[in-house]
Amino acid sequence: MEYKITVNNQEEIYDLGKVAKQAAGAALLKIKNTVILATVARDDSQVSENFVPLTVQYVEKTYAVGKIPGGYFKRETKPGDFETLTSRIIDRSLRPLFPKGYAYPTQIVVFVLSCDPEVDLQVAALNAASAALYLSDIPVNKAVAGVRIGYIDGKYVVNPSNSALKTSTLDLYVAGTKEELLMIEMRSIASMESMNLPIMAIDPMLDPTLAESVITKQSINEFNEDAILEAIDKAQSAITEATSAYEQTFAPLKKEDAELDYKEDLENDSIFAYIDEFYKQDVHNAINQMAKSERANELNKIVTKILSDEVAVLEGWSKELVSSVINAYKKKIVREMIIDKHVRADGRKLNEIRPISIETNILPLAHGSCLFTRGQTQALAVVTLGNDKDAQMYDLLTEKNTINDTFMVNYNFPGFSVGEASPLRSPGRRELGHGNLARRALEPVLDINRLQTIRLVSEILESNGSSSMATICGGVLALKAAGINIEKLVAGIAMGLVFEGDKHAVLSDIMGLEDHDGDMDFKVAGTRDGITALQMDIKLGGISRDVLKEALYQAKEGRAHILGLMEAASQEIVVNNSILPKLELFSVDPSKIVDIIGQAGKTIREIIEKFEVSIDLDREKGEVKIAGENKEKVEAAKEHIIQITNKPSFGGRGGGRDRGGDRHGSTPREEKPVPTFVQDEVVDGVVKRIVDFGAFIELPGGIDGLLHVSKIADHRVDKVSDYLALEQKVRVKILKQTGNKIELGLER
Repeated sequence: MEYKITVNNQEEIYDLGKVAKQAAGAALLKIKNTVILATVARDDSQVSENFVPLTVQYVEKTYAVGKIPGGYFKRETKPGDFETLTSRIIDRSLRPLFPKGYAYPTQIVVFVLSCDPEVDLQVAALNAASAALYLSDIPVNKAVAGVRIGYIDGKYVVNPSNSALKTSTLDLYVAGTKEELLMIEMRSIASMESMNLPIMAIDPMLDPTLAESVITKQSINEFNEDAILEAIDKAQSAITEATSAYEQTFAPLKKEDAELDYKEDLENDSIFAYIDEFYKQDVHNAINQMAKSERANELNKIVTKILSDEVAVLEGWSKELVSSVINAYKKKIVREMIIDKHVRADGRKLNEIRPISIETNILPLAHGSCLFTRGQTQALAVVTLGNDKDAQMYDLLTEKNTINDTFMVNYNFPGFSVGEASPLRSPGRRELGHGNLARRALEPVLDINRLQTIRLVSEILESNGSSSMATICGGVLALKAAGINIEKLVAGIAMGLVFEGDKHAVLSDIMGLEDHDGDMDFKVAGTRDGITALQMDIKLGGISRDVLKEALYQAKEGRAHILGLMEAASQEIVVNNSILPKLELFSVDPSKIVDIIGQAGKTIREIIEKFEVSIDLDREKGEVKIAGENKEKVEAAKEHIIQITNKPSFGGRGGGRDRGGDRHGSTPREEKPVPTFVQDEVVDGVVKRIVDFGAFIELPGGIDGLLHVSKIADHRVDKVSDYLALEQKVRVKILKQTGNKIELGLER
């Protein structure tokens, strides 16, 4: 049977009972031309441990867009990053719904069978998975909905199409039930904005009769706390509307709940009282061991001591039972200290940030590096710069062409960072998720039109509290240490919440113990002006708007404190220019590209070999891109190419004829004497010709100089005529004169 549900700007058609009938639950979802199959299966035997053994696998089939997989193996193999991150979103949204004590191995599989490029696959995949779980015989009695909120043309938009999302400045993904939010992921999206400015505001020396000029400027588009709350409110309303429709439609179709056994927490009030009477101080001392490995070791010693007591022997207490009770007692002590005494396990106030130390460019041969330490969390962030050939290539079902990603963040979490002797493995879902969060936080402050490919690697050397936030803090400083232009610094902070009855406490810069024993954690990253990325997982039912607002503003205070320390460290950065690769992009007359190439490519090969650079040419735009490992050689190659394209012309401004004679090769006219200028001399000139790569300025003495496009403004200029007009009077500085060739800079 097909069931149509029109909600949140899209029509969802659920085909139930048609396929995968032997699964515990299945749903075939159609949105436009997208078709997604979600299934749920579970084992009949429980695992021995007391946790929810849930596995989620989201798989994109390439036949969904009529493609055959690339590579040697012509079938779907290892999941891509987008598939892994989507699996993680589904897991984080659905895991809280399982009953306490549920321990049956359960697998949720989501297949994308057909893909419409305008449909949001992450929203559709979660809604399909939730429907399959709700319809199954597993005792989950709430439907979950995922929605995406964009901010387009000054309005919040629910579930924008993929093409519309590209024009949005906000990407907010929220999952929840009818009553409560379960998961939030948010990022701001940078954009280029056009502004009309008086011409005098650009340069006081320009002709004031020109009314105004249009310039473009990058906007980071951070969102302040109130704007985030407004967007979340919009998402909550959309989720309530959707889940109400799902439950109303699916409730009559739900399978009868299976008869299952549930594991109970090992509890014993007598042992609890015994620990409180005789081992309270020992537990307090163990809590004060901040490192996870040290704390666990101390608690194990207490368990061993208790088991050796005569009472434990006589009562026959097991090690498993005593360990369970002592962990429950430890959690109670931690929460009581926070709620009643407003003191944390390490003695900090609730809003206090741990000590921070920052060292930059500690690796002599890395392009940029930063060792960021906050308490017992330490991240070594390292930046490597490359050219466009180093970009990460990947495919998305919703995109026709291969995507070249010029900003990569790789997060590594070795076992020794938490004192564990575990083998090094390829990154899992957690590592990919943390790296993705850092990337989303940092990307808005990078130049949209960057020429370089940037790889940021975060090596977590020690972890007790959010290492992903340390990655953001250390990462942005490593970017600056590599000489990359950063619009603003970004800092990240992990926050926690503890609820006891009608009391609550908001914790800044949580450590691992508080994350484990708290009720909610969320991570906020941003500049001084607003939030660029947010991630939240809620472990308990619901959170009021007032508490969320309090937490966001406390996070803002903590972020400002961290940014102050980072700004001070930023002033001390010494960029190691001698090892940085150099990339130059400039424009020439498109007709001169053939001169750069030379006969059969001879000229360009000679340049590449002589200066040890790589050169890319765009014949249509007249763009020349030079990349190399040595700054001086790249600049020398650029100078050499400019000399090729700007051969001397005598006594004039160029044009269709050689100024030494007429077009028919008649006897050359007498050459005018070439005036001589002093370097850095400032003179008045008149704009006589505008070309793609700059403007020719007539100077005193009747000779022209070249004002290159790179010397017109402090930023890249796309259209010279937006800044200069023919016959406009300008003041220019003589940068260099070689015979008839004169290079100019605009005097500001």
